Amino acid sequence: MTVRLTMLCATTAEDGLGRLFGDGAVSERRRRELAAMTATLPPYAVALRGPSARCAQTAEALAVAAVPEPGLRDLDHGTWNGRTPEDIAAVDPHGLSVWLTDPDAAPHGGETVRELCRRTAAWLEALPAGTGRVLVITEVSVIRAALVHALSVPVRSFPHLRIPPGSAVTLTLSEGRWSTRFDRIAVPRRRKAPDGVPTVAVPTTPTTRHRMCLTGRP
Repeated sequence: MTVRLTMLCATTAEDGLGRLFGDGAVSERRRRELAAMTATLPPYAVALRGPSARCAQTAEALAVAAVPEPGLRDLDHGTWNGRTPEDIAAVDPHGLSVWLTDPDAAPHGGETVRELCRRTAAWLEALPAGTGRVLVITEVSVIRAALVHALSVPVRSFPHLRIPPGSAVTLTLSEGRWSTRFDRIAVPRRRKAPDGVPTVAVPTTPTTRHRMCLTGRP
């Protein structure tokens, strides 16, 4: 049986800028964008989400009844929660540099990147073989950790895996191998119409996709 996870990135930041470590509220602008994306979501049988307020609000804006899943929680940033990388760099540049380059470092007193990758891999491996299509709304850190596992790349690759806001990463497990597909769930554009004729929202998903099929851990 095939397991297919479509993982959507929840974010509180506008265009990925000004991101805080830890949880936060989704902006009204982002909520409106998410509401417009509902029609472009791929089909799914089950919807899961991270336990954060950010994931809950993202699911709500998408009109998705997602079940909270503790295994999809964000990396624990310890004393850095609620602060930006720029804030940390100003007061502890060495600590931030070490954390960005050493997956076993946790200068914030929270969780290491390697620990996050291990628990995410354990969650993926625990999924029943007959799970089918699952929509997962979770943190960018969890998606990166899932890619580290699915692609069998070194944990040091974690910070170099770019997951833009609104991204959709599909992980498919079939015959013991993972394949990945990167999409972007787009805000529907409005079709231009003659004067006096109402415009129609047209759901769109960019056709540019990147598919990588590598041998993953079964």
